[in-house]
Amino acid sequence: MAPELTPIEGDPKKRVCYFFDSDVSGFHYGPGHPMKPTRIRMCHSLVMNYGLYKRMEIFRAKPATKREMTQFHSDEYVEFLSRITPVNMNSYIKEQHKYNVGDDCPVFDGLFDYCSISAGGSMEGAARLSRDKCDIAINWAGGLHHAKKSEASGFCYVNDIVLGVLELLRYHQRVLYVDIDVHHGDGVEEAFYTTDRVMTCSFHKYGEFFPGTGELRDTGIGKGKNFALNFPLRDGITDESYKSVFEPVIRQVMETYDPGAVVLQCGTDSLSGDKLGCLNLSMRGHANCVRFVKSFNKPLLMLGGGGYTMRNVSRAWAFETGLATGVELGPEIPMNEYYEYFGPDYQLDVKSSNMEDMNTPGYLERVKNIVMQNIRLVGGPPSVQMTDIPRVPIDAMMEDANEDEDLIPPDERRHPRLLDTRRQADGELSDSDDEGEGGRRNHASHRDADNLAHSTGRRAAVGIMSAGSTHGIGTSMATAVTGGTPTPVAGSSNNQSDMDVDEETPLAQMVGRKKKKPGRKSSTGAPMAVDTS
Repeated sequence: MAPELTPIEGDPKKRVCYFFDSDVSGFHYGPGHPMKPTRIRMCHSLVMNYGLYKRMEIFRAKPATKREMTQFHSDEYVEFLSRITPVNMNSYIKEQHKYNVGDDCPVFDGLFDYCSISAGGSMEGAARLSRDKCDIAINWAGGLHHAKKSEASGFCYVNDIVLGVLELLRYHQRVLYVDIDVHHGDGVEEAFYTTDRVMTCSFHKYGEFFPGTGELRDTGIGKGKNFALNFPLRDGITDESYKSVFEPVIRQVMETYDPGAVVLQCGTDSLSGDKLGCLNLSMRGHANCVRFVKSFNKPLLMLGGGGYTMRNVSRAWAFETGLATGVELGPEIPMNEYYEYFGPDYQLDVKSSNMEDMNTPGYLERVKNIVMQNIRLVGGPPSVQMTDIPRVPIDAMMEDANEDEDLIPPDERRHPRLLDTRRQADGELSDSDDEGEGGRRNHASHRDADNLAHSTGRRAAVGIMSAGSTHGIGTSMATAVTGGTPTPVAGSSNNQSDMDVDEETPLAQMVGRKKKKPGRKSSTGAPMAVDTS
């Protein structure tokens, strides 16, 4: 039976570009580390099996080069990332300390390739938006908002968001950055703290929580005064409470700042039940932020970010991909290569828990009034003297991505890259639209499969991996962070059950795959064995 897709009534049709590189699932931060790049492939599997590929163009972005990364990061730092490996890391002890690599941000095989894939998708998505090739660009491998100019932080090495915003600024006078990750978007805020061309707006847990920045009074400096907005939250905020502050603030920002483009960081560690988060949003509460930002009809770059309960990350991002294309996904998860991990209910929804909401109405109203006052101090959209757009290497690639198409003889098979970018027109039937009819239904059921083995907890860690949670809000951490380097935070680790499947991986995921050369195409190759939690 075909997956259920419900068109959203009154939602204007958008041209959506979606970026995915199957190589991203082959990277591994190390045993016990909460960041699992495989979550992006799990999301992609849902996106494909729901049939969303028919409603958007799918690309494999060209990986970002060292030169492109140095548009923001220092030359020495990028060179360090490109050279260090687990084999030679003992020769770079001094540099590891200097660039904060180790512990939270470990050295692993293919580190630089991983950064290149993440940054490449965000930069190309921004480039396509700027050239009016799409209305919404999605890169779930991006959103790594903690990385600094010369420093790794919070599982982030290269700040793809800053690189994407810089690309947008070549064409747009003003860019708005919105962050709904549970952690403060400190790397992006720091990069644009002194300019009025980018307004940063972050909703995050604050008070003895990584990275310790994002206080209400941090509003920018110099020309950027009042162009950095921070909304500090306490534990357990619900969908209703979040909506009551998010929508008024974003609406006021849109009216006052009038951005030419919007970047939305959709970190899912703000969902209920996340291993490192402490908020209580449901999938629909989180997705409401995407729906609301989309409603302003601005060029929109949607990026990933945090999220450490993998089955929930993939659910939320797949649902939000559907919203971008104008449909709501049905509640029944379709058969896919990770189907067993969505048990026992095999439902798409992520529900809120019964944890106490420490954000009282009085507290939220008080903070909202202060943030709204900061917005009013902007006094209207700042004007920018625009000049000729400087050319960068991505321009030549973007001017005609299909320049070779006319040279292909009509009797030869087209390159998969050209086929993958074709979007199915509404009303067009695919070969499998009659699946489930006329006796073609697959009666196999995986609902009775054995439960997966669950691991037992994780040792306490420092920095972002501390799941410490306080009910209050204070400034205890604001002065404990220097240059973005996290200090140890007291707290208890989150004892939710893991889903590490190193020892018990379904046979369907043991199939190997060939290494793909860089190129622009979607990838739906055979899955690898995964370490998921």
